[in-house]
Amino acid sequence: MTGPKAAVDWLASVAPDPEACRRQWERNPRGIALLPAGRAWDVLILPARLGYPTLDVLTRVIDQPGPVLVDFGDARMGFLVPPGTAARWLGTGVRTAGHGTWIVVPYPGRSTGGVRWLVPPDGSGTLTDPALLELAMHEAAAGLARNEDRRP
Repeated sequence: MTGPKAAVDWLASVAPDPEACRRQWERNPRGIALLPAGRAWDVLILPARLGYPTLDVLTRVIDQPGPVLVDFGDARMGFLVPPGTAARWLGTGVRTAGHGTWIVVPYPGRSTGGVRWLVPPDGSGTLTDPALLELAMHEAAAGLARNEDRRP
């Protein structure tokens, strides 16, 4: 099953109290909740300058990447990846959220005043493969470097 209800169920399933999470989403005027990373997903957080071209590369390679968050002001992007990825990630300039950390998560399908889904979850549990994400990051970084070399 996929869709907005399945996405809410999937996201809320990691909360210590899934029903309380749903109520928080309903009552919070910003439509956000704090959820623990490291259970169903970890998050790799890229600066948007690299994140947007990385997402562009990913969407050319695969039909549907895993969920992607973007923060206030589009400064950072968070790619949801399998649990355990954060503990093994060695990339420079990439922040991680894994076991023991919490992330701000907007209610799927609703617009909020800040953090939002760029690629919303569909409830299927699809996550971005970290190896594929790393390759996409390298290609995106190379493209950014080429563009900077062309500047006067």
